[in-house]
Amino acid sequence: MSNGQSGYTHTHTHGLAKQKLRLAFFLTVIILIAELVGGLLANSLALLSDAGHVVTDIFALGLAWFATVQAERPANAHKTFGYHRVGILASLVNAVMLIVIAFAILLEAIQRFQHPEPVQSLVMFIAAGIGIAINLFIGFGLQKEGDNLNVRAAMLHVFGDVGASVGVIVAGIIILLTGWTIADPLLSVGIAALIAISAWRILRETTDILLEAVPKGLSMPNLVKDMKSVEGVQDVHDLHVWSITSNMYALSCHALIENLPPSNSSSILHSLNTMLNEKYHIGHATIQFECEPHQETYCAVNGLYCHMEGVKQECDDQKYANPRRLSEGTLGQASAMQKGSS
Repeated sequence: MSNGQSGYTHTHTHGLAKQKLRLAFFLTVIILIAELVGGLLANSLALLSDAGHVVTDIFALGLAWFATVQAERPANAHKTFGYHRVGILASLVNAVMLIVIAFAILLEAIQRFQHPEPVQSLVMFIAAGIGIAINLFIGFGLQKEGDNLNVRAAMLHVFGDVGASVGVIVAGIIILLTGWTIADPLLSVGIAALIAISAWRILRETTDILLEAVPKGLSMPNLVKDMKSVEGVQDVHDLHVWSITSNMYALSCHALIENLPPSNSSSILHSLNTMLNEKYHIGHATIQFECEPHQETYCAVNGLYCHMEGVKQECDDQKYANPRRLSEGTLGQASAMQKGSS
Protein backbone atom coordinates (compact mmCIF):
# COMPACT_ATOMS: atom_id res chain seq x y z
CA MET A 1 0.00 0.00 0.00
CA SER A 2 1.39 3.37 -0.95
CA ASN A 3 1.44 6.41 1.25
CA GLY A 4 -1.15 8.01 -1.01
CA GLN A 5 -3.57 5.14 -0.54
CA SER A 6 -3.01 5.24 3.22
CA GLY A 7 -3.73 8.97 3.33
CA TYR A 8 -6.90 8.53 1.24
CA THR A 9 -8.14 5.74 3.49
CA HIS A 10 -7.53 7.79 6.62
CA THR A 11 -9.31 10.83 5.15
CA HIS A 12 -12.24 8.67 4.00
CA THR A 13 -12.49 7.16 7.49
CA HIS A 14 -12.54 10.63 9.03
CA GLY A 15 -15.35 11.61 6.64
CA LEU A 16 -17.51 8.66 7.67
CA ALA A 17 -16.81 9.28 11.34
CA LYS A 18 -17.76 12.96 10.97
CA GLN A 19 -21.12 12.08 9.39
CA LYS A 20 -21.95 9.52 12.08
CA LEU A 21 -20.93 11.82 14.90
CA ARG A 22 -23.06 14.63 13.48
CA LEU A 23 -26.10 12.33 13.26
CA ALA A 24 -25.40 11.00 16.76
CA PHE A 25 -25.19 14.53 18.15
CA PHE A 26 -28.65 15.57 16.90
CA LEU A 27 -30.27 12.25 17.86
CA THR A 28 -28.89 12.65 21.38
CA VAL A 29 -30.52 16.08 21.60
CA ILE A 30 -33.85 14.30 20.92
CA ILE A 31 -33.08 11.87 23.77
CA LEU A 32 -32.40 14.78 26.11
CA ILE A 33 -35.74 16.41 25.27
CA ALA A 34 -37.62 13.10 25.72
CA GLU A 35 -36.03 12.37 29.11
CA LEU A 36 -36.49 15.93 30.40
CA VAL A 37 -40.17 15.97 29.44
CA GLY A 38 -40.66 12.42 30.75
CA GLY A 39 -38.86 13.17 34.00
CA LEU A 40 -40.95 16.29 34.65
CA LEU A 41 -44.24 14.55 33.80
CA ALA A 42 -43.35 11.50 35.90
CA ASN A 43 -41.75 13.55 38.69
CA SER A 44 -38.85 11.06 38.43
CA LEU A 45 -35.51 12.14 39.88
CA ALA A 46 -33.83 9.08 38.37
CA LEU A 47 -34.94 9.99 34.85
CA LEU A 48 -33.91 13.63 35.32
CA SER A 49 -30.50 12.42 36.55
CA ASP A 50 -30.20 10.26 33.45
CA ALA A 51 -31.03 13.38 31.39
CA GLY A 52 -28.07 15.06 33.09
CA HIS A 53 -25.93 12.15 31.95
CA VAL A 54 -27.25 12.70 28.41
CA VAL A 55 -25.98 16.30 28.58
CA THR A 56 -22.45 14.92 29.04
CA ASP A 57 -23.08 12.65 26.02
CA ILE A 58 -24.00 15.70 23.94
CA PHE A 59 -20.82 17.45 25.07
CA ALA A 60 -18.72 14.34 24.31
CA LEU A 61 -20.25 13.82 20.85
CA GLY A 62 -19.94 17.51 20.03
CA LEU A 63 -16.30 17.48 21.11
CA ALA A 64 -15.61 14.35 19.06
CA TRP A 65 -17.36 15.87 16.03
CA PHE A 66 -15.31 19.06 16.38
CA ALA A 67 -12.08 17.06 16.71
CA THR A 68 -12.86 15.02 13.58
CA VAL A 69 -13.49 18.20 11.59
CA GLN A 70 -10.21 19.67 12.86
CA ALA A 71 -8.30 16.52 11.86
CA GLU A 72 -9.25 17.16 8.21
CA ARG A 73 -7.51 20.52 8.22
CA PRO A 74 -4.27 20.40 6.19
CA ALA A 75 -0.81 20.79 7.67
CA ASN A 76 0.75 24.25 7.61
CA ALA A 77 3.93 26.09 8.58
CA HIS A 78 2.94 26.11 12.26
CA LYS A 79 1.30 22.65 12.49
CA THR A 80 3.47 20.49 10.23
CA PHE A 81 1.70 17.29 11.33
CA GLY A 82 -1.73 18.83 10.83
CA TYR A 83 -4.45 18.77 13.51
CA HIS A 84 -4.74 15.03 14.12
CA ARG A 85 -3.81 15.38 17.79
CA VAL A 86 -6.96 17.44 18.41
CA GLY A 87 -8.85 14.14 18.38
CA ILE A 88 -6.47 12.66 20.93
CA LEU A 89 -6.90 15.66 23.24
CA ALA A 90 -10.68 15.32 22.88
CA SER A 91 -10.41 11.61 23.76
CA LEU A 92 -8.40 12.52 26.85
CA VAL A 93 -11.07 14.99 27.98
CA ASN A 94 -13.79 12.40 27.30
CA ALA A 95 -11.97 9.74 29.32
CA VAL A 96 -11.59 12.08 32.29
CA MET A 97 -15.28 12.97 32.04
CA LEU A 98 -16.24 9.29 32.01
CA ILE A 99 -14.26 8.67 35.20
CA VAL A 100 -15.97 11.66 36.86
CA ILE A 101 -19.37 10.32 35.75
CA ALA A 102 -18.52 6.88 37.16
CA PHE A 103 -17.70 8.43 40.55
CA ALA A 104 -20.90 10.51 40.42
CA ILE A 105 -22.99 7.39 39.77
CA LEU A 106 -21.20 5.62 42.62
CA LEU A 107 -21.95 8.49 45.02
CA GLU A 108 -25.58 8.53 43.93
CA ALA A 109 -25.76 4.77 44.46
CA ILE A 110 -24.47 5.19 48.02
CA GLN A 111 -27.20 7.75 48.63
CA ARG A 112 -29.82 5.35 47.29
CA PHE A 113 -28.55 2.55 49.52
CA GLN A 114 -29.32 4.84 52.43
CA HIS A 115 -32.50 6.39 51.02
CA PRO A 116 -34.14 4.14 48.38
CA GLU A 117 -36.30 5.95 45.81
CA PRO A 118 -39.47 4.32 44.46
CA VAL A 119 -40.29 4.15 40.79
CA GLN A 120 -42.88 6.82 39.97
CA SER A 121 -44.86 5.85 36.86
CA LEU A 122 -45.10 4.28 33.44
CA VAL A 123 -44.01 7.55 31.81
CA MET A 124 -40.53 6.98 33.19
CA PHE A 125 -40.23 3.61 31.41
CA ILE A 126 -41.47 5.04 28.11
CA ALA A 127 -39.01 7.94 28.16
CA ALA A 128 -36.12 5.68 29.17
CA GLY A 129 -37.13 3.19 26.46
CA ILE A 130 -36.95 5.92 23.80
CA GLY A 131 -33.49 6.84 25.04
CA ILE A 132 -32.32 3.22 24.96
CA ALA A 133 -33.58 2.65 21.40
CA ILE A 134 -31.95 5.78 19.97
CA ASN A 135 -28.71 5.28 21.93
CA LEU A 136 -28.39 1.70 20.69
CA PHE A 137 -28.80 2.94 17.11
CA ILE A 138 -26.13 5.59 17.71
CA GLY A 139 -23.77 3.25 19.58
CA PHE A 140 -23.78 0.46 16.99
CA GLY A 141 -23.29 3.03 14.24
CA LEU A 142 -20.23 4.48 15.99
CA GLN A 143 -18.92 0.99 16.78
CA LYS A 144 -18.08 0.51 13.09
CA GLU A 145 -15.58 3.37 13.50
CA GLY A 146 -14.08 1.78 16.64
CA ASP A 147 -10.51 2.08 15.31
CA ASN A 148 -10.79 5.84 15.79
CA LEU A 149 -9.88 6.47 19.43
CA ASN A 150 -11.86 9.70 19.57
CA VAL A 151 -15.03 8.04 18.19
CA ARG A 152 -14.56 5.11 20.57
CA ALA A 153 -14.50 7.47 23.56
CA ALA A 154 -17.76 9.06 22.37
CA MET A 155 -19.24 5.59 21.78
CA LEU A 156 -18.49 4.65 25.39
CA HIS A 157 -20.45 7.69 26.54
CA VAL A 158 -23.43 6.48 24.51
CA PHE A 159 -23.30 2.88 25.74
CA GLY A 160 -22.79 4.15 29.27
CA ASP A 161 -26.08 6.03 28.93
CA VAL A 162 -27.76 2.88 27.58
CA GLY A 163 -26.54 0.97 30.61
CA ALA A 164 -27.81 3.65 32.96
CA SER A 165 -31.25 3.67 31.30
CA VAL A 166 -31.47 -0.13 31.28
CA GLY A 167 -30.44 -0.19 34.92
CA VAL A 168 -33.20 2.26 35.81
CA ILE A 169 -35.85 0.20 33.98
CA VAL A 170 -34.69 -3.19 35.28
CA ALA A 171 -34.39 -1.87 38.81
CA GLY A 172 -37.83 -0.30 38.52
CA ILE A 173 -39.40 -3.55 37.35
CA ILE A 174 -37.74 -5.52 40.16
CA ILE A 175 -38.88 -2.97 42.73
CA LEU A 176 -42.43 -2.98 41.40
CA LEU A 177 -42.65 -6.76 41.41
CA THR A 178 -40.73 -7.57 44.60
CA GLY A 179 -40.36 -4.33 46.55
CA TRP A 180 -36.55 -4.92 46.72
CA THR A 181 -35.39 -1.29 46.47
CA ILE A 182 -31.69 -2.18 46.78
CA ALA A 183 -31.74 -3.38 43.15
CA ASP A 184 -31.47 0.19 41.84
CA PRO A 185 -28.18 1.17 43.56
CA LEU A 186 -26.69 -2.29 42.95
CA LEU A 187 -27.14 -1.95 39.18
CA SER A 188 -25.82 1.62 39.35
CA VAL A 189 -22.58 0.41 40.97
CA GLY A 190 -22.13 -2.18 38.21
CA ILE A 191 -22.66 0.45 35.52
CA ALA A 192 -20.16 2.79 37.20
CA ALA A 193 -17.54 0.01 37.29
CA LEU A 194 -17.95 -0.74 33.56
CA ILE A 195 -17.70 2.94 32.66
CA ALA A 196 -14.58 3.42 34.80
CA ILE A 197 -12.78 0.39 33.29
CA SER A 198 -13.51 1.52 29.73
CA ALA A 199 -12.49 5.09 30.52
CA TRP A 200 -9.19 3.93 32.03
CA ARG A 201 -8.33 2.09 28.81
CA ILE A 202 -9.02 5.19 26.73
CA LEU A 203 -7.01 7.33 29.15
CA ARG A 204 -4.04 4.96 28.95
CA GLU A 205 -4.07 4.88 25.15
CA THR A 206 -4.35 8.65 24.77
CA THR A 207 -1.54 9.17 27.27
CA ASP A 208 0.69 6.76 25.34
CA ILE A 209 0.07 8.67 22.11
CA LEU A 210 0.77 12.04 23.72
CA LEU A 211 3.99 10.63 25.25
CA GLU A 212 5.10 9.38 21.80
CA ALA A 213 5.08 5.75 23.02
CA VAL A 214 5.59 2.83 20.64
CA PRO A 215 2.20 1.87 19.09
CA LYS A 216 0.39 -0.89 20.94
CA GLY A 217 1.19 -4.36 19.59
CA LEU A 218 4.30 -3.29 17.69
CA SER A 219 7.44 -5.27 18.62
CA MET A 220 10.59 -3.16 18.33
CA PRO A 221 13.00 -6.17 18.27
CA ASN A 222 11.03 -7.70 15.38
CA LEU A 223 10.93 -4.35 13.59
CA VAL A 224 14.72 -3.95 13.83
CA LYS A 225 15.21 -7.56 12.69
CA ASP A 226 12.97 -7.01 9.64
CA MET A 227 14.73 -3.75 8.76
CA LYS A 228 18.14 -5.42 8.93
CA SER A 229 16.84 -8.27 6.75
CA VAL A 230 16.26 -5.81 3.88
CA GLU A 231 19.06 -6.26 1.36
CA GLY A 232 21.67 -3.53 1.73
CA VAL A 233 20.87 -2.56 5.34
CA GLN A 234 23.72 -3.39 7.72
CA ASP A 235 22.54 -1.77 10.94
CA VAL A 236 19.88 0.52 12.42
CA HIS A 237 20.17 3.06 15.24
CA ASP A 238 18.60 6.28 16.57
CA LEU A 239 15.25 4.53 16.07
CA HIS A 240 11.95 6.23 17.01
CA VAL A 241 8.45 4.88 16.36
CA TRP A 242 5.32 6.70 17.53
CA SER A 243 1.66 7.39 16.75
CA ILE A 244 0.59 10.75 15.35
CA THR A 245 -3.00 9.74 16.12
CA SER A 246 -4.88 6.44 16.36
CA ASN A 247 -3.81 4.15 13.49
CA MET A 248 -1.40 6.70 12.00
CA TYR A 249 2.17 5.60 12.72
CA ALA A 250 5.49 7.32 12.02
CA LEU A 251 9.14 6.24 12.16
CA SER A 252 12.53 7.91 12.01
CA CYS A 253 15.95 6.24 12.15
CA HIS A 254 19.51 6.10 10.85
CA ALA A 255 20.38 3.10 8.66
CA LEU A 256 23.93 1.93 7.92
CA ILE A 257 24.53 0.92 4.28
CA GLU A 258 27.42 0.66 1.83
CA ASN A 259 28.97 3.85 0.47
CA LEU A 260 26.57 4.19 -2.47
CA PRO A 261 25.38 7.15 -4.56
CA PRO A 262 21.75 8.17 -4.01
CA SER A 263 20.64 6.62 -7.31
CA ASN A 264 21.89 3.19 -6.20
CA SER A 265 20.50 3.43 -2.66
CA SER A 266 16.97 4.38 -3.73
CA SER A 267 15.99 0.70 -4.13
CA ILE A 268 16.98 0.06 -0.49
CA LEU A 269 14.83 2.97 0.65
CA HIS A 270 11.90 1.72 -1.41
CA SER A 271 12.22 -1.78 0.04
CA LEU A 272 12.32 -0.40 3.58
CA ASN A 273 9.27 1.81 3.06
CA THR A 274 7.31 -1.01 1.45
CA MET A 275 8.10 -3.42 4.28
CA LEU A 276 7.26 -0.86 6.98
CA ASN A 277 3.97 0.05 5.32
CA GLU A 278 2.73 -3.45 4.55
CA LYS A 279 3.90 -5.28 7.68
CA TYR A 280 3.75 -2.58 10.37
CA HIS A 281 1.29 -0.06 8.82
CA ILE A 282 3.85 2.74 9.16
CA GLY A 283 2.90 5.23 6.48
CA HIS A 284 5.31 8.05 7.36
CA ALA A 285 8.98 6.96 7.58
CA THR A 286 12.03 9.25 7.62
CA ILE A 287 15.22 7.22 7.11
CA GLN A 288 18.73 8.72 7.03
CA PHE A 289 21.36 6.60 5.28
CA GLU A 290 24.94 6.49 6.61
CA CYS A 291 28.04 4.66 5.38
CA GLU A 292 30.07 4.83 8.63
CA PRO A 293 29.09 3.51 12.10
CA HIS A 294 29.28 6.78 14.05
CA GLN A 295 26.01 6.93 15.97
CA GLU A 296 27.82 8.33 18.98
CA THR A 297 28.05 11.61 17.04
CA TYR A 298 24.26 11.95 17.18
CA CYS A 299 23.33 10.16 20.38
CA ALA A 300 24.31 10.81 23.99
CA VAL A 301 23.97 7.04 24.45
CA ASN A 302 25.61 4.85 21.83
CA GLY A 303 22.92 2.30 20.98
CA LEU A 304 19.67 1.53 19.21
CA TYR A 305 17.56 4.13 21.02
CA CYS A 306 18.92 7.66 21.14
CA HIS A 307 18.87 9.71 24.35
CA MET A 308 17.60 13.01 22.98
CA GLU A 309 18.83 16.31 24.39
CA GLY A 310 17.87 19.91 23.80
CA VAL A 311 19.88 21.97 21.33
CA LYS A 312 22.52 24.11 23.03
CA GLN A 313 21.79 27.59 21.70
CA GLU A 314 23.92 29.73 23.99
CA CYS A 315 26.71 30.29 21.48
CA ASP A 316 24.29 30.73 18.58
CA ASP A 317 22.20 33.20 20.57
CA GLN A 318 25.27 35.30 21.29
CA LYS A 319 26.17 35.31 17.59
CA TYR A 320 22.74 36.32 16.36
CA ALA A 321 22.30 38.82 19.21
CA ASN A 322 25.07 40.99 17.71
CA PRO A 323 25.43 40.30 13.97
CA ARG A 324 27.70 43.34 13.59
CA ARG A 325 30.24 41.82 16.00
CA LEU A 326 30.03 38.56 14.02
CA SER A 327 30.71 40.32 10.73
CA GLU A 328 33.59 42.33 12.26
CA GLY A 329 35.10 39.14 13.66
CA THR A 330 34.86 37.46 10.27
CA LEU A 331 36.50 40.42 8.52
CA GLY A 332 39.26 40.46 11.14
CA GLN A 333 39.98 36.79 10.55
CA ALA A 334 40.10 37.35 6.80
CA SER A 335 42.48 40.33 7.27
CA ALA A 336 44.78 38.29 9.51
CA MET A 337 44.91 35.51 6.92
CA GLN A 338 45.86 37.99 4.17
CA LYS A 339 48.67 39.43 6.31
CA GLY A 340 49.99 35.99 7.08
CA SER A 341 50.06 35.02 3.45
CA SER A 342 51.90 38.23 2.50
